[in-house]
Amino acid sequence: MTPSGDEKLQCTIEGILRLIRNSRLPEDLPHAENTLDWVRKLGSTGDHLLEIAALGHDVERALSIRKVKRQDFENYDDYKDSHAKHSANIIANIMRDCGWDKDSIKKVFHLVALHEKGGNREADLLRDADSLSFFQVNLPHFYKRNKRDEVVQRCLWGLKRLSPELWPLLEKFEYEDPELREIVKEILISKPQANSGNNSPVPKG
Repeated sequence: MTPSGDEKLQCTIEGILRLIRNSRLPEDLPHAENTLDWVRKLGSTGDHLLEIAALGHDVERALSIRKVKRQDFENYDDYKDSHAKHSANIIANIMRDCGWDKDSIKKVFHLVALHEKGGNREADLLRDADSLSFFQVNLPHFYKRNKRDEVVQRCLWGLKRLSPELWPLLEKFEYEDPELREIVKEILISKPQANSGNNSPVPKG
């Protein structure tokens, strides 16, 4: 018996969350849920496939043994691209097991594969939602694990991939640590060139 649309959606959500809940990084689950929230706020208009991509876009990070490691890549953009493609493959396998058709799987695969850099309206929306969630959810954790220079570089990289019209939203995010607040304030004042590709900083973390 072919599963219904609701059954396939629930199966996929449960499969993604099952992996993310096992992550050793405390921010992975709230980041996934927060990225989904931002996709909805920015205009997903009830697109379940885009919302699946939002929830699972970083699922590769939750694996106990990661295939994609920062130290294996000289270029940060190449590392992020490989991470995105591995996450896309994982979600495609989950969707396949849940009975989705090939076109739906293909769409989600491409959205997740493009989530770091965008490339079309939906992928750009996912990229922006992910970027906003990094600053809102992930950044305080990243700050605790890395040196100041690396935090500055990662913030600059994140700001450059975020659509400039959304930069003012970052001013509304609150951080407990005064140094982190100052870092974000400084990068917002600097207003780097958006989406600069290979000219972006190369964070280590």
